[in-house]
Amino acid sequence: MTPLLHDRDLVRAFDHAAPAYDLLTALNPGHLAALRRSARRLRLSDGGVGLHVLDLGCGTGASTRALLEAAPHARITAVDASAGMLARAAAKSWPRNVTFLHRTAEHLVETGTETAATPGAGQRYDAVFAAYLFRNTTDPDAVLAGVHALLRPGGRLAVHEYSLSGSAAHRMLWNAVCRTVIEPAGALTGDRALYRHLRRSVLDFDTAPDFAARLARAGFAPVRTLPAAGWQTGIVHTFLAARPRPAAAPPGAAATRPGPADPQAHA
Repeated sequence: MTPLLHDRDLVRAFDHAAPAYDLLTALNPGHLAALRRSARRLRLSDGGVGLHVLDLGCGTGASTRALLEAAPHARITAVDASAGMLARAAAKSWPRNVTFLHRTAEHLVETGTETAATPGAGQRYDAVFAAYLFRNTTDPDAVLAGVHALLRPGGRLAVHEYSLSGSAAHRMLWNAVCRTVIEPAGALTGDRALYRHLRRSVLDFDTAPDFAARLARAGFAPVRTLPAAGWQTGIVHTFLAARPRPAAAPPGAAATRPGPADPQAHA
């Protein structure tokens, strides 16, 4: 059985795959449209004016672009563990409200956007977008706990992830697509190990109901699950959640800073 890649081995595989990554993902019909739909589902008001949004695991910037289209006026901080992927992202054309940082998800949720010794540590966000991230973390519960802490009360989370429905038919379809399209394409670029990891990581990861339950255990509420369209239905899902606001203060207590409203599902 193909072993999963972890930590530094996985980062090195993404570094190696970075030059051809955009080309290979472009072969996936609906890939970019699905990312844009997940970003819109955050429902960030007023084009993101006054909001700070985190793109956690930005890769070569496709998810960052989706966020920018959904909230063009938000301050967007995009991070990734792979220097190769991040370099590809940062080399593209971006407005001044988009910043890229080389961080692992684990390091970021421990320290905030900057290192603990510099300004910005302990940064809070109005929304977090995480695309294709949680399958590739060693401890997804720890990362979710960190994301919960990074969000302002009422802040929103959208997770765009390969997470199978639990249906045997969707599992069979995923295996077929990997064996006939994804893995052969990866072999042509010398990245067979990474795309074998992709297939196995999806099979081993939470089903959509299981990941929704994981979000609830991490303290997010409400949690909603929406399938992607097209061939990815039952294979890719958007998970919408929020960090709940604290209970209403007694009359006369000082008002707290309002956060975004709870997420609403819109297909």
